[in-house]
Amino acid sequence: MNFHGSCQRGPALRHDENTPTMNIKLKLTSELKLIPYLVAAALTASFASGFAAEARNLATASAAEPGNAGFSQQHYFARQSAARDPFQPAHKLLGIPHDSGFPEGHDPYNGMGCASDGKIYYVLSADKYDIGARMFYFDPKKNQIKFVGDLTEACGEKDKKSIVQGKSHVNFVEAGGKLFFATHLGFYSTVDGMEKMGIPPPGWSPYPGGHLLSYGLQTGTFEDYGLAPDHEGILAFNMDTNRARAFGLTWPSGVFFRFDHAKRDLKSFGRTCAFGEAGQGANYRTVCRSIAVNPKDGSAWYSTSEGDLFHYRAESDSVEPVIGDNLRKDYFGIYDPASPGHMGYNWRQTLFRASDQMIYGVHGNSGYLFRFDPQREQIEVLERLTSKLSKASGMFDQFSYGYLGFGLAPDGKTIFYLSNRRTHLRKRAPPCGQSCHRHG
Repeated sequence: MNFHGSCQRGPALRHDENTPTMNIKLKLTSELKLIPYLVAAALTASFASGFAAEARNLATASAAEPGNAGFSQQHYFARQSAARDPFQPAHKLLGIPHDSGFPEGHDPYNGMGCASDGKIYYVLSADKYDIGARMFYFDPKKNQIKFVGDLTEACGEKDKKSIVQGKSHVNFVEAGGKLFFATHLGFYSTVDGMEKMGIPPPGWSPYPGGHLLSYGLQTGTFEDYGLAPDHEGILAFNMDTNRARAFGLTWPSGVFFRFDHAKRDLKSFGRTCAFGEAGQGANYRTVCRSIAVNPKDGSAWYSTSEGDLFHYRAESDSVEPVIGDNLRKDYFGIYDPASPGHMGYNWRQTLFRASDQMIYGVHGNSGYLFRFDPQREQIEVLERLTSKLSKASGMFDQFSYGYLGFGLAPDGKTIFYLSNRRTHLRKRAPPCGQSCHRHG
């Protein structure tokens, strides 16, 4: 899990018996076993506005375990009920929504986690050119939400009349009493049926680029470390906390970079996949949304829509392709990497498990769980983590990009994944893409 905090209770999810979304719990032992334990869960609009739409940090704690019902018994509670079959939970959790007071907030991606001070920090995005994303925290002891700051103002761009910092698309990483993260744009223009950088209205200037930020848990202040390469948004972010090196992938071009906090030095490694989502025709590639990091040796990995993996080596400060294996697996489907509307062979979400030095990830469209052994450069496909309806139908899930709710519990042995259901109208996610790009 990208968020390094010590909170022992993570957010549970609102249960709606009419919605077949699945929170899937797996146990990682010597062998990876799929526990027949599915918790029906759905995020309502009100719950999403209070926290985060895809609840990336649902694995901060084993919230589905008896006696561990979310933030507190005042905020969440467990309803005791006998399981009707072995694939249904004996205990269901009901989530009580809290309003953040930000009606313009929508579509949060990642940007949520539990810090060492016990508070739940999150960012709500906005899609207007003049309304920026806002950061909040929920205090479970006081059972209240507090506004932390406007991200555009935190970047020193208030009243500059440039396209605002409308989103944070990444998870927080805690180190040295600070939460490190990055900003992204939330205002887009549709050009030739695809989302592009938002065209500023008269009197406004273009988006200045995503920023690398931190928030001090004790000071309550933000620190700005500068802009992303080429003035693009920051779509993916992770950090080697031992060496104070941050890694990012930009949108729309897919530039991979690292930032050395100790030296205040940013190094760009250039585009990772043709022209990324800024490309047209054969030059189009969907950009990876997740960077895996091994804090022990400082390595970082990302994928491409062609299914290739790349490895950042800390000792040489360089990037090289992984030769031993790739993500082009028959089980994942067949994709045209130059076609929009899907993530191709990219992994959707990943985590690094220190105990076995493995990267665990999920392929978005197919929902297959896999693990990558960096030492042997070998990928093992483990299990399909879709809803029961999707699995029974043999079809892909509703959102062809896949889902971000994937994380490791504090016990280091349990993975939680928030899936969805297949759409009844679509027979399958088109391998050659769709006419409209969906940013997520």
